[in-house]
Amino acid sequence: MTTDTIPTKTRQGLESPLAGLHATPAAPLPFLDGILVRSFLLEREQGNILIYHSPGINAASEEILERGRADRLLINHWHEGMYDAPEMDVPIFVHEKDREQTDLPIAGTFSRREKIADDLEVIPTPGHTPGASMFLWDNGQHRFLFSGDTVWVRDDEWQAVVLRESDRDSYVASLSLMMQLDFDYLVPWGGRVGQPWGYEVDHIEAQENLEQVFSRVVAGENG
Repeated sequence: MTTDTIPTKTRQGLESPLAGLHATPAAPLPFLDGILVRSFLLEREQGNILIYHSPGINAASEEILERGRADRLLINHWHEGMYDAPEMDVPIFVHEKDREQTDLPIAGTFSRREKIADDLEVIPTPGHTPGASMFLWDNGQHRFLFSGDTVWVRDDEWQAVVLRESDRDSYVASLSLMMQLDFDYLVPWGGRVGQPWGYEVDHIEAQENLEQVFSRVVAGENG
């Protein structure tokens, strides 16, 4: 169970419940009923960053630009290319192993664990797709882990999203790495209608949730 959540709202435009973190309006995932996806704007002194691609970027484009042009859009995995490219001018980055399948104009790639300035870290976590990658952001008050589709939350239960084409061995290794990370908010790409888009957790709770996910994936389950 999670200790706290970032509330969801119905209004259009950016939601900004925590310092520097802004969520776009939600959009439905076309192939999975009841699932919504969002993008997130990180407002940073070092330059604003967008995390995840979704139609919400265009829906909130004016508010995003009011906060300053985003230096780049970081996507978790190639499935985010199912939506049309953003209307705003923002360089899009993806892991090199997902580049060929990403149906978006890619400006650059990453291939290893690395930092963008001193507050934002790119962490490759293959498994869901070959290039799936998480992003860990420290805003000075909280450490947000943007887990994409590698780990999401369904009815308060953390779950993996293991597809037929996913690499289970890589997924297991990535979950092991995830258990070593220090974060106090989990922010997946998608979530069910009516559920929040972010979850506050302490270290012990995060470990317990991830151990359960790890055990299910090792056992051959899909979530």
